[in-house]
Amino acid sequence: MPRPLLDLENSLSTRSFIARPTVGTGYSGIHVQLDGVPSHHLPLLLAAYQYKFGRNVETMCRHLIDDVAVGWDELGADLLDNAPPALVAALTGGEQCPSRTLDHLITPDGSLLVRMSVTDETADKQDMQWGYVLHKEGVEVISLLNEDIGPVVSWDTDPRTVFNDHPAAWSSLDRAPTIRASRSTPPPSAPAAALAKAGTPRPAARR
Repeated sequence: MPRPLLDLENSLSTRSFIARPTVGTGYSGIHVQLDGVPSHHLPLLLAAYQYKFGRNVETMCRHLIDDVAVGWDELGADLLDNAPPALVAALTGGEQCPSRTLDHLITPDGSLLVRMSVTDETADKQDMQWGYVLHKEGVEVISLLNEDIGPVVSWDTDPRTVFNDHPAAWSSLDRAPTIRASRSTPPPSAPAAALAKAGTPRPAARR
């Protein structure tokens, strides 16, 4: 049964987007409703690039951005296709929940759903918290609570790396913050597990 859009709007979430770069520091992408923190998204994106998409950023962008009709509810373990079983186990703890799109939603008035696109000009108004821009060299992680650009995590980074989820830690002037270099056993913050939601208020002014 379709889920009303009103439920989506009132649900607890960490709103993010997946995007491709455009001119300058611009980007264009698609909304992801749940689990948008780096410790969830980055391991999935890094593993997906290295294994599922054969290190082809454009193919990855088509799947994650272009081929999505409305938006993503959440990203899941299907992005780990072709990854070694040990890596899949380390990232999921055996709970292989698939990605889900928002195609099943219905609007309160029954009108057609609108594609939930996100750009560098609309992200602030859409109250995005995190952005992941898929560059040729790696994933740019933008903590929109603090900045409009962010550090780039190389595509060669071990997907088992555990990343810091604190918004203030992701400065464009610093290297990507990590908690540990890698995980050999599934921690509570593995992508398939429930994650703490970022609830820091957005500053009134951004640069």
